[in-house]
Amino acid sequence: MSSRKKIINDPVFGFITVPNQFLYNLIQHPFLQRLNRIKQLGLASFVYPGAQHTRLHHSIGAMYLMDEAINNLRFKGHEISQQEANGALACILLHDVGHGPFSHVLEHTLTNGIHHEEVSLALMETLNKELGGELDICISIFKNEYPKKFLHQLVSGQLDVDRLDYLRRDSFFTGVTEGNIGSARIIKMLDLRNDRLVVEAKGIYSIENFLMSRRLMYWQVYLHKTAVAAEKMLIKTLMRAKVLTDRGERLFASPSLSYFLENNIDKSSFDERTNEVLSHFVDLDDNDIWCALKVWANNKDTVLSILSSYLINRKLFKIEVTNEPMSAERQQKHIDKCVQKLGISEEEASYLYSCDVIYTNMYNEADDSIDILYNDGSIKDISEASDMLNIHLLSKKVEKHYFSYLKL
Repeated sequence: MSSRKKIINDPVFGFITVPNQFLYNLIQHPFLQRLNRIKQLGLASFVYPGAQHTRLHHSIGAMYLMDEAINNLRFKGHEISQQEANGALACILLHDVGHGPFSHVLEHTLTNGIHHEEVSLALMETLNKELGGELDICISIFKNEYPKKFLHQLVSGQLDVDRLDYLRRDSFFTGVTEGNIGSARIIKMLDLRNDRLVVEAKGIYSIENFLMSRRLMYWQVYLHKTAVAAEKMLIKTLMRAKVLTDRGERLFASPSLSYFLENNIDKSSFDERTNEVLSHFVDLDDNDIWCALKVWANNKDTVLSILSSYLINRKLFKIEVTNEPMSAERQQKHIDKCVQKLGISEEEASYLYSCDVIYTNMYNEADDSIDILYNDGSIKDISEASDMLNIHLLSKKVEKHYFSYLKL
């Protein structure tokens, strides 16, 4: 690396120094620069206007926290080579590279059954060929195949640096202060026992705060009912566009968006035509969708036109949250109203409402525990160690039913 360090001024963590030239080159790569055109919180800016930060923003913050975690573990006497550090830092930089525009919206519409992590891995492997194997360790950590398992825990686990960044960052940009966790203190408290991450006992209050913050952020931000209503609208819009395309209509769209509208990309077609699919995928970002919506707002198809113009102008679905699924009678009543008022068919009216169940599972002990290390060397799971948290309450699966519909 040149003597001049690359420094990024980050509103959350202050000045971030890019550790070396290898990582700087990764940040500069088109795959990562694309993340600068994808908002981290999708349509949440309809609720929190400040939520304009991007996935690249988050990835760089997570890289900074990973660097801090590695330096802290080295300071405590654990050996992590420069190659391993580069692998872990590259892994956290690239962990979100498989996200499409508006995140999970794409997984439900333009692709079918392909998880963003599969796309991330495929893009990492493409990049690895380009870099002559420099991402071997990175990919091994991502797949949890690397011998030092704690490196994967730092990328994807109950206390990973991904969560430590996005909770703080999303809290900062939305103004929802409940998410403001003490990420620096948590990282300082990290240690290793038997190749697993543990947290020193004096850090237990920071962990309790982290788990509570995560729960609050889910219901206040990630699953906020207005953001959910907007997401359902976008899903229905893209589904309608796909149906119209399948019927032979030529809709305005960028070449890459057209590719996903015209082809049914599922798991098997992704595996068969990986390079072709990826070449279009990396050209897709939020702008493709917004640009299409602006033009579709004037489409002759009533459903596509209404949904697109309403999204552009923030006339969102009305949403009701219930403990029980919405009755079939209530759904039919809404369909009948749309048919009557808009002069459309029942099939067309089905795009103008959505019934869904959303659940959250904050802490799963079986999944990946948070282990607390005491001075005498004993280790307890946070569920035993915490006298404040009712972990059974925290790990309880919360289920809510949503009925969102076009307000006529």
